[in-house]
Amino acid sequence: MLLHLSDLHFGTERPECIRAIQKFCIEQQPEVVVVSGDLTQRAKFREFLACKQFLESLKIPYFVVPGNHDIPLYHLWNRAFRPFGLYQLFFGSLENTLVTQHFYLIGMNSIRRRYHTRGSISLEQIQKVDQQLMQAPANKLKIIVSHQPFYTAKENHHLKDCPALGQFAIQEWGKHQLYALLHGHLHLVAVYDLNQEFELNLSQAVYEVHAGTAISSRLHKNIPNSFNVISRDGSFQHYFYDEQQQDFIAQI
Repeated sequence: MLLHLSDLHFGTERPECIRAIQKFCIEQQPEVVVVSGDLTQRAKFREFLACKQFLESLKIPYFVVPGNHDIPLYHLWNRAFRPFGLYQLFFGSLENTLVTQHFYLIGMNSIRRRYHTRGSISLEQIQKVDQQLMQAPANKLKIIVSHQPFYTAKENHHLKDCPALGQFAIQEWGKHQLYALLHGHLHLVAVYDLNQEFELNLSQAVYEVHAGTAISSRLHKNIPNSFNVISRDGSFQHYFYDEQQQDFIAQI
């Protein structure tokens, strides 16, 4: 089982949601926790420290990528010359890979200091990921993690935040058994088949998985805090926080 969290936004965290996720990890023991960006609200030292302490408290291997909130917004010198300084201090490389029992994870940094919310990927990144997918073990689910989505429904009005090369990238990666991409950013919960949405004519589905905010009070249109679970068979399950039960409940 893979636990997919996103948009933690430490600095706006809800302690009750943190406790519920800790409880879930004790009971379910996922093999990996993935966080698809926006670990902090304003990229401050104390926010990164709180995030690190939270992830360590789960006692589960974790895998993170940066989000647009993880580089300084108002400290212009740091944004220009060391935008990922604090992120790297606490979490190291911007683009890692991790192999678990059932998953092969590739992290991709879609954040650029010149953009506020828009995601961006380069041809070099696409080629690098292509090589990683070709070298990945055949018996693992191949999953890419980045912050901004590659696709969103038109009614969500966030198409401008999707990387311009996203569709081209999926066309290339889909030839090498990419199973899914995990994203956050929009604080929405959704799963799309990009093979169908982009009409790519690939031989298999490539799933776009959006996660809501797991613990932040910054909710989108009052959608509850949530997270996703991916089972070893590739099935998806969404969990939403229930205020009365003070727990995350699986969506039926």
